[in-house]
Amino acid sequence: MHDTTALLIELGAIILTLGILGRLAGRVGFSAIPLYLLAGLAFGHGGLLPLNASEEFVATGAEIGVILLLLLLGLEYSASELVSNLKTQYPSGIVDFVLNAVPGAVAALILGWGPVAAVALAGVTWISSSGVIAKVLGDLGRLGNRETPVILGVLVIEDLAMAVYLPLLTALLAGLSLAGGSLTLLISLGTVGAVLYLALRHGRLISRAVSSDNPEMLLLVVLGLTVLVAGVAQELQVSAAVGAFLVGIALSGEVAEGAHNLLAPLRDLFAAVFFVFFGLNTDPAAIPPVLVPALILATVTTLTKIGTGWYAAKRAGVRTAGRWRTGGTLVARGEFSIVIAGLAVGVEPRIGPLATAYVLILVILGPLAARWTEPLARRLTRKPAPAAPAPTAPAVAASASPEPSVAQPPATEANDAAPSHP
Repeated sequence: MHDTTALLIELGAIILTLGILGRLAGRVGFSAIPLYLLAGLAFGHGGLLPLNASEEFVATGAEIGVILLLLLLGLEYSASELVSNLKTQYPSGIVDFVLNAVPGAVAALILGWGPVAAVALAGVTWISSSGVIAKVLGDLGRLGNRETPVILGVLVIEDLAMAVYLPLLTALLAGLSLAGGSLTLLISLGTVGAVLYLALRHGRLISRAVSSDNPEMLLLVVLGLTVLVAGVAQELQVSAAVGAFLVGIALSGEVAEGAHNLLAPLRDLFAAVFFVFFGLNTDPAAIPPVLVPALILATVTTLTKIGTGWYAAKRAGVRTAGRWRTGGTLVARGEFSIVIAGLAVGVEPRIGPLATAYVLILVILGPLAARWTEPLARRLTRKPAPAAPAPTAPAVAASASPEPSVAQPPATEANDAAPSHP
């Protein structure tokens, strides 16, 4: 069969399968990410139906998927919102890092994978999935809840931290010296600072230069600018993903909204291809040996994320029920964990299977934790009602009094949800 013909057949089969899996996930009410990973495992090396002709094309599509994921995430925030969140939520970000990165690093050292793999696995367990969490908040109707800004604040800090973490990890994986790694980090910090400054001071000018009433022109300019900046960032060892994220931050107003609407379908397509590509490069036979460590790590970091959410919501003055909801919502891991593991497999191949199993567990558990953490905590912490005292003679006499008694309604906790906007 001709190479082009085989490529078209394989690509058509992949995209059609992704569409069917996405529809199935939507009907069940879960994220489609675990199904995409399983599809990649089925089509990859060691799977049921290995793909050869389309492997290079899928690899390029996966790179574009990461770029679009980060671009659209950046479009959700303005530079001023990022700076404001960073000032108010940084203690929660520190707690988030300590509670959730340390278990991954310790696990890698216990498994004997070395310090570089420990840094990588720390990132895998640290970063929550912004995409999955955003979908869960919408599905559960919690976008207007009082705890939702707290959740978004933690996610923003994690995304900003990636601008430092990813270049540092890239330098370590490349085996650069301390001086080389420090230079890479300085370049990254300087780039991030320069983009934030331009976005704060001249964001309107940038948006005006990119703006167009023609959707086709807007799509081409934004997409071309993003891919160009991502490539330059990659050349500077900053990370293509971070470059795309910074482009999203620099755009605001109607331009950001229009670009988001135009690029969202492309993001969904290439993001699905990215998860499939990660599965393609993971041998299914390598997952069972790491399944127990993945389960242990998932259990530990589920509890630490719930603790992170509780602390962050408590600092913001959210009531008890909202604190539990915040913690449960932050449990899901997804795209960033896979991105980090994809970078690290060259140094420690076993990170790939472990990260795949870990993400599969938590991307399924995450929506369940968001829904059930608060009701379960309320049931477990409910105090038993005190036993009624035995009636005495005066009390019996008093109960016979003809005066009516007024039943007092039980005290209930004030609703944590702010009124939703129409």
